[in-house]
Amino acid sequence: MFSRIKEIYKYREFLKTTTKKEFRGKYKKSFFGVLWSFINPLLQLAVYSLVFPYIFKVKEDNYIMFLFVALVPWSFFSTAVAQSAGSIVYNAGILKKVYFPREILPISIVASGAINFLISCIIIFVALIVSGIGFSWYILLLPVILLIQCIVSLAIAFILSSITVYVRDVEYFINVLLMLWMYLTPVLYSISLIPENFLGILNLNPMFHIIVAYRDIFYSKVMPNMTNLGILFGVSLVLLFISYAIFKKLEKRFAEEL
Repeated sequence: MFSRIKEIYKYREFLKTTTKKEFRGKYKKSFFGVLWSFINPLLQLAVYSLVFPYIFKVKEDNYIMFLFVALVPWSFFSTAVAQSAGSIVYNAGILKKVYFPREILPISIVASGAINFLISCIIIFVALIVSGIGFSWYILLLPVILLIQCIVSLAIAFILSSITVYVRDVEYFINVLLMLWMYLTPVLYSISLIPENFLGILNLNPMFHIIVAYRDIFYSKVMPNMTNLGILFGVSLVLLFISYAIFKKLEKRFAEEL
């Protein structure tokens, strides 16, 4: 494992280049360019803030901000997972011509998403000021929560990117799964609305704890449950090692399958 980390570090410039390519590629030839990092979450916010308070009659103080601080990190997660699924398949050409650690491809997807998320956080900070919610010192825990989210996203990215090489349908199935996953995560609603007998099941969802933590530091201005985050950090590291082992096992036949 440590030898692979050293090799990835050796190819760090290639990783930087690939991450930049992934980030810039999202907005290539678009009129607004990187501004879509701001426009996308704002458009989603506009739709959900109309549908849920006025059509589904969701009762929540300052629902727009309640939703916004959860929607932005969820967008990072869902985009990273969806794009990582095809990261090996779509780069088949370069994989057959140039040697580099194959894991750089899913890593660059998650890294690019994290950069995009941090840019979007600028809107969150401005919105917190404009809405009157303001800040608390708990916002300093943002890097901790983001780190855990990146580990979870990368663990999933390793598995999906390697399996998709063998089963191409995974890439299409993942969009349906993410839609269902979103409704099982308290992005659009408060955890107070969840029946108590369902909480035990939802606690198994890593994004449940991550989204709640973001909402705690941004919206509620309270200390997130550090015990849950600590457990999630440990579990996500284990999942990362397992998913990486699966990736390396399946990597042996990438060239044949591609």
